[in-house]
Amino acid sequence: MIRSMKILVINAGSSSLKYQVFNMEDESVLCKGACERIGIADSFMKHKLPDGRSKEYREDMHDHGDAIRLVFRALTDPEVGVVKHMDEIGAVGHRVLHGGEKFTASTLVDEKVKAAIREVIPLGPLHNPANLAGIEACEEAMPGVPQVAVFDTAFHQTMPPRAFMYALPYEYYTDHMVRRYGFHGSSHRYVSAEAARVCGREGDPEFKVVTCHLGNGSSFAAVKGGKCIDTSMGITPLEGIPMGTRSGSLDPAILEYLMGRTGMDIHEMTNVLNKKSGMLGLSGKSSDFRDLEKGQEEGDFRCALAREVFVYQGRKLIASYAAAMGGVDCVVFTAGVGENDGDVRQRMVEGLDFMGIAIDPQRNNVRSKLAELSPEGAKVKVWMIPTDEELVIARDTEALVEGKSI
Repeated sequence: MIRSMKILVINAGSSSLKYQVFNMEDESVLCKGACERIGIADSFMKHKLPDGRSKEYREDMHDHGDAIRLVFRALTDPEVGVVKHMDEIGAVGHRVLHGGEKFTASTLVDEKVKAAIREVIPLGPLHNPANLAGIEACEEAMPGVPQVAVFDTAFHQTMPPRAFMYALPYEYYTDHMVRRYGFHGSSHRYVSAEAARVCGREGDPEFKVVTCHLGNGSSFAAVKGGKCIDTSMGITPLEGIPMGTRSGSLDPAILEYLMGRTGMDIHEMTNVLNKKSGMLGLSGKSSDFRDLEKGQEEGDFRCALAREVFVYQGRKLIASYAAAMGGVDCVVFTAGVGENDGDVRQRMVEGLDFMGIAIDPQRNNVRSKLAELSPEGAKVKVWMIPTDEELVIARDTEALVEGKSI
C-alpha cells in the first residue's frame, strides 16, 4: 500500500520544472509552483497555495537537482509548506515526453525504465534528458520513495499502422524508429474519458470522440471506445495544425528551397519551424491568441489571417477524424485556447452542421469550466472540458504504487 495519500507530480523541462502536490483522498491540489531559468543566471521559483498565498525564492539553480531541493524546501517551509517532513510524500509521478514504442502505459521507474528513456532521447532531445534528470534528482533526494513515469506518447500507442506509418522506406521505421507517436496523451486521455462520462457512454466501445487540445501547442485525436486511433502530432510535436510558434505540417521541400535561398543550415531552419512560425510567423506580432484577437478587432489583416488559418486547419481535422472513425458522437475543446477562446471554438465548427456538429452561441459564452456547447437535441455533442494532465499523472502514480491496473 502507498504509505501516504500525498503525491508529488513533476514536469521537468530543459530549463524549468513545474510541480504540484495532490491529496489523493479527495484529489485536491495542496500546492503548485514552478522553477524557472534552471542552469541560467537569475533563476527563481514561485510557490503557490490554493488560498492565494505564495512565496518567491530567488537563488541559483545550477541543475535539476538544485531545483528539486528547492521544491522540497518550499514544501516543508513553515510559512507556506504543505508537509512537515518529506516522508509524508508517498510517491512521485513524472511527466516524460517520449516513450517511443516501448511504453504503452505509465510505469514504475527502475533501471530498465531509465535506460529505455535514455534510448529514445534522439526522439525527444530537448525534453527526455530533463525528464530523466528530474527522476534521478528525486531518487537521490528521496531514496526508497516510488517514482512513476507517465509518458506523453503512451495513450497514442493504440493507433493502427495505417495511422502511425509514414510513406517512407520501411527500414526507416524498423531501424530508426520513424513513425507518428503523438503527444498531449494525458490530456487526450483525460478529456475523452470525461466526454464518455458526461455523455453517459462510459465503457461503450462504439463511443467516438474528437478531442481538440488547443494551446500554444495544439493537437487533435480520434478516440473510439477510449482508445486513440489517430492523432495530429507526429514523430515530434511539430506536425499537425499551425500552433503558437510551430509551423505545423508543410511540404518538406520548402526546407531545401528556403535553405538554398537564405543560406540557413538545417538547425537554423528547424529553429524557424519550431520557434518563429505558426501564429507568430503569420501575424508578425505574437503567438498569444489574445493578442491576435485584439489585433483582429483592430483590423490587423495578418492577425485575422493567423486565426483563420488556425480554425480552418482545425475544422478539417475534426471532419477527417470523424471520417476515420466512421462517425462522431462528441467533439471536445480543451487546453488554454480551447477552454478560453469562444470565437476559436465557434469558428472551428462553422460549416460542420451538415455532420450534426454545431455550437450554441449563448452556451459558448463560457470560460474554463465544464460546459456543453452544442444546441439542445444536437446529434453530435460539443463540450468544453478543462484538462487536468497533472491529475492523470497523480492517479496513475497512486494506482501503480498500490498495485492496481490503470
